[in-house]
Amino acid sequence: MSATVTSGVVQSVVRGRCAHPAGVLGMHPFGGPPPGVVVRSFQPYARAVSVIPGTGGDPRPMTRVHNDGFFELTLPGAQMFDYRLRMTGFDGHTWELDDPYRFPPQITDFDLYLFGEGTHFRTYKKMGAHPLTINGVEGVHFAVWAPNARRVSVIGVFNRWDGRHTPMQNRGSSGLWEVFVPALKPGDIYKYEILGPNDYLTERADPYAFACELRPKTASVIWDIEKYPWGDGDWMSRRRDTRWHDKPISVYEVHLGSWRRNGAHGEYWLSYRQLADTLIPYIKDSGYTHIELLPVSEHPFDGSWGYQTIGYYAPTSRFGTPDDLKHFIDRCHQEGIGVILDWVPAHFPKDGHGLGYFDGTHLYEHSDPRKGEHMDWGTLIFNYGRNEVRTFLLANAMFWADVYHIDGIRVDAVASMLYLDYSRKAGEWIPNQFGGRENLEAVSFLKKFNELIHGEYPGFITFAEESTAWPMVSRPTYLGGLGFDFKWNMGWMNDTLEYIQKEPVHRKYHHGSLTFSLIYAFTENFILPFSHDEVVHGKRSMLDKMPGDFWQKFANLRVLYAYMYAHPGKKLLFMGCEFGQWLEWNCNQSLDWHLLQFEPHQKLLDCVRDLNRIYREEKSMHEVDFTWEGFQWIDLHDSEQSIISFLRRARDGSDFVVCLFNLTPVPRWGYRVGVPKPGLYREIFNSDSDLYGGSNLGNAGEVPSDPIPWQGQPHSLLLTLPPLGALYLKPS
Repeated sequence: MSATVTSGVVQSVVRGRCAHPAGVLGMHPFGGPPPGVVVRSFQPYARAVSVIPGTGGDPRPMTRVHNDGFFELTLPGAQMFDYRLRMTGFDGHTWELDDPYRFPPQITDFDLYLFGEGTHFRTYKKMGAHPLTINGVEGVHFAVWAPNARRVSVIGVFNRWDGRHTPMQNRGSSGLWEVFVPALKPGDIYKYEILGPNDYLTERADPYAFACELRPKTASVIWDIEKYPWGDGDWMSRRRDTRWHDKPISVYEVHLGSWRRNGAHGEYWLSYRQLADTLIPYIKDSGYTHIELLPVSEHPFDGSWGYQTIGYYAPTSRFGTPDDLKHFIDRCHQEGIGVILDWVPAHFPKDGHGLGYFDGTHLYEHSDPRKGEHMDWGTLIFNYGRNEVRTFLLANAMFWADVYHIDGIRVDAVASMLYLDYSRKAGEWIPNQFGGRENLEAVSFLKKFNELIHGEYPGFITFAEESTAWPMVSRPTYLGGLGFDFKWNMGWMNDTLEYIQKEPVHRKYHHGSLTFSLIYAFTENFILPFSHDEVVHGKRSMLDKMPGDFWQKFANLRVLYAYMYAHPGKKLLFMGCEFGQWLEWNCNQSLDWHLLQFEPHQKLLDCVRDLNRIYREEKSMHEVDFTWEGFQWIDLHDSEQSIISFLRRARDGSDFVVCLFNLTPVPRWGYRVGVPKPGLYREIFNSDSDLYGGSNLGNAGEVPSDPIPWQGQPHSLLLTLPPLGALYLKPS
């Protein structure tokens, strides 16, 4: 029986019910008589335990006061001192360790205050597993939020996955638990064992883990996120002063697991470092300004493409280590390529090692399924009204910008966050406090996210995948907007694809689908996406959507891409669309790179490469994307011939490009189009060029203007419009 604590306290330790182990275990003064110190330790796998003074001296054997391994040593008259523990196992072998309970807490009262207030936007510097050296002892500090738990322990190989062995210290009403475990190091695996209400016992991955095991394994991995030597200082400095609204943004959207694969049957993923050697040169050669990665946060199910995230702070181990991903991003920056990350703060999966019902209660999610569950997706919805949950997500955005030097975030499924009745029938949702359907807590969260990330990281860009008419998505929060830099133009994408898939003979009846987008083109700062969502689930590949015979399919796709690059708004194209895959995207196999041995596919890629080049080089094609000053219709009414024409202008107004699109396979000879000034107009792009696999019909590279007013312009050009062709012309 212990001489210094009650049997109930001893029982709480050996039965794994102790919420304040630092008050029991370790070294403590006691009042005697006579006064001195007492050392207590729970070592269920030791036959004997001794205390070794840090200043030297003989080991002091401890007394076993409970058969399950509770040991105690009283030292009357002694003062507090440093020490180690020496264990002797039941097989006779010995080992030593530093006692976790002799180290002070690392989370300050100020940390606790900010965390509870929801304003600790660098929580990743305190939460999770951090390699530290405390008082000369190396180890790892762990911290986790589980406010309703009765006991939380770190478990791993080091303690035989025994939750009784390394319980964490409860930091009171904050709901935080922490412990420093000596001798652990990067690469070691761990989980948290949580004893919740009603004896609910569960093992969970660390919500703030910086690395995870490869699925189907589910443990977290200790990693030092501070040690990578970055080489992108020039890029980061330039980015800080860049006004992206005035710059070309051409995004190559990539799923890293299926862009390219190794192995005879494509069974092996490329690593982050292999992708740095292959994907980055491809992007640079193709002329894109940015790469957008489908979510790289750790996720258990390949088929979710990363959109059902478990490890919000851990890049997926499918392709390597966290440092390998940093190497990839570093290389992108050194080659002048920005990196955008898809981010999913809208929902998370129900997997048993994840966030759902984390401490035996509905912690990260709402308890009422009318607010807390996406029935369509089988996922849970974050409780944005809870300070600690907001902190978890806001700090996560900061984490990717800070630790990984990410240049932008595209927020997925924003519409599902904004509306309480999203994909719900009457009676399946709860109105807000004013009786409306707007999720006011999510709106507040999104505004705070944009204010915070833009305030802390000038030059950082944010994108909203928002599919409704919610107003002012890409307007500043001080004007009442959500604060995003750009919004995905889903209406343009849907209307344009619906139009282009029609047989050309019918297009004149649907001309409005092509021109309607200019009615609202400047209500938001739009990016025009042909994304992964458009080439899966029976929607067919971009090339296969096109009507007509083999030649017409390629011609239709070329004119479609030319229209996208000329239309106001930034650009995004999903991988494989640039060379014309015939098959839908399959996340479990490589893109069909063998198609590039065939001329039509290689020439389509050449066409996209030139569109990217022209888009970057011509200020008029990108400098004024979001006001009427950068766009002017020449003729939008020629529905009978399915032809549209317009001007794109640079900010000074004198630099412009004439853009024409013939959406039928009929060549138009002697087609007159009005232009603002006289001169020789040079064809800077012709989608029907033989270089791109076309019929090579055009205007011999240039055409002089005539002093004939036309279509409201003082001069005009007499042109040959190629079939299913696009022309860009610029005055010399």
